[in-house]
Parts: sequence; C-alpha cells; structure tokens
Amino acid sequence: MVYSLAMATVEKPVRQSVSLPARVARRVKSLARTSNTSANRILVDLIESGLEAREQEKQRFLELAERLARSRDPEEQKRLKEELARMTFGE
Repeated sequence: MVYSLAMATVEKPVRQSVSLPARVARRVKSLARTSNTSANRILVDLIESGLEAREQEKQRFLELAERLARSRDPEEQKRLKEELARMTFGE
C-alpha cells in the first residue's frame, strides 16, 4: 500500500498536567472503565468534544448576528436579540 506524505503526518502528543476536582476524576475513571479505555483517552475525547461544541456555538452566534443585521422585521429582530443575549449572558 502506498501512503502519501500527508497521510503519514501525525501530531506529536504534548504532555499536560491538569488537576481535576475529585468528582470529575471519579467520573472520568468510571467512563474509562465502562469504555474499556484509558482515563487519558477519555479526557482527550471530552476536550475535543468541548472544543468542537464551543466552535459550533461561535458559528451559531455569528449566524444569528448576521440574520439580525439583515432583518427588517421588528419581531424577528427582538427574538434574535434575546437569543444572542441568552447565548452571551445565560438565562
């Protein structure tokens, strides 16, 4: 099988040290046991999921802001402003 150079490129892991609250550490260990994998793999998966969720939230915010900028309907503008405020400041 022939591999391209791009396929062979693998990021080198970087060791990080983090302190987890005890309850979070217990949940990570429990997930690792039930998934039959390492706590490290669970942490990496959770961090990657969190980063992706944050990026999706940012994109959603930008889409709403763009809709607000284009909208001429006062009711839609009000609804979009409220949704943007919730995203920014919470409930």
